[in-house]
Amino acid sequence: MRLHDKTVVITGAARGIGRACAMRAAEEGADVVLMDIAGDLPEIPYALGSADQLEQTARLCRKNGASVLVATADVRSRSAVTSAVTAAVDRFGRIDALINNAGVGAPSGKAAHDFTEEEWRVVLDVNLSGPWHLITAVAPVMIAQRSGSIVNVASTAGLVGYRHFAGYVASKHGLVGLTKAAALDYAPLNIRVNALCPGPVRDDPAVDGQMTAVVADALGISYEEQEAVYLESVATDSLVDPADVAGAAIWLAGDDSLKVTGTVIPVDAGFSAR
Repeated sequence: MRLHDKTVVITGAARGIGRACAMRAAEEGADVVLMDIAGDLPEIPYALGSADQLEQTARLCRKNGASVLVATADVRSRSAVTSAVTAAVDRFGRIDALINNAGVGAPSGKAAHDFTEEEWRVVLDVNLSGPWHLITAVAPVMIAQRSGSIVNVASTAGLVGYRHFAGYVASKHGLVGLTKAAALDYAPLNIRVNALCPGPVRDDPAVDGQMTAVVADALGISYEEQEAVYLESVATDSLVDPADVAGAAIWLAGDDSLKVTGTVIPVDAGFSAR
């Protein structure tokens, strides 16, 4: 029960890494605030969490004994994020940790100059401005408490380049930079800011009984083809599961990592070591 009496806000909580983080936080005794856009948007042609999936996450967390607040919000909207955080504070009185997980992929097979302005704007708005919006909403709460932990879920694309993924790579490099700068801003206030860089992550194998494959969708390949490509790129004989990322996120969210800030931790099955 490492998060007993703590409140954790998790974005992108409907599925995948976000759901795994929410379930692990609930198991560790936290009250959880589950945020997701929970629906399709025409300008984001990738698989997004649905309202049903977000409610399923909530049910799983309640089953583990957590008090749950569900907040539907688009992280691109500062006002929507602020309203959700205000509701969280009204409900629970404090926010001890933020797991900035919400993100989208980007069109594949395009050189940097081939991105449309809308494609570029969407991925930067969600993956970089979105976490910043959450930080701007949560930081005043944590400053008043004189404590808190912010965990930004970046990517190995925040550490290295990927051909034909300029928008995604730029957004995740930006998030790593935001992490380091914010860590220095808030260290004197007893607020920690760290980033996780998942590598090839196995998609959630069971969402409403169907396999999901966000990256495969973006690449225009099958899930099986995606997994084969991923396995060739890692040092271990298996891929990272959402639960692996959740374990690292919960460690950073809790008191076992009180002296850890400004760090960028790969959770990538050895991908970045090769």
